[in-house]
Amino acid sequence: MVDNLSKQQRQYCMKQVKSQDTKPEIIVRKLIHSLGCRYRLHQKNLPGCPDLVFASRKKVVFVNGCYWHRHNCKHGRSMPEARKSYWQNKFNRTVERDKINRVKLKKSGWKVLTVWECQIKKNTLKKRVANFLKM
Repeated sequence: MVDNLSKQQRQYCMKQVKSQDTKPEIIVRKLIHSLGCRYRLHQKNLPGCPDLVFASRKKVVFVNGCYWHRHNCKHGRSMPEARKSYWQNKFNRTVERDKINRVKLKKSGWKVLTVWECQIKKNTLKKRVANFLKM
């Protein structure tokens, strides 16, 4: 597929991709808030800088985009046509980094929940999150 944008336009577009306060993350935060739970955001002192941290419960939640974190759904399996080897390496590094961060957190006694972007619309998410946050 041919890119219709100039290099500068493409760079601008890519810089607009956010890593915090994404729409899926905000939806999950509102859901958890409705359960009466309070949390801290993006604790940089923890491996992977979890999106939501429940320090008193030693639990963290990551809200991952299916595409960027390579979930096993239709969105996570798509691959850009241009520079395939670059993107494959980038995605592989992201998946490996996520795995390493989960292991580090678990070894430190933290429980980890990953919520995927494609799961947000499912009716089971609230129950899944509530079960995870039970003390």
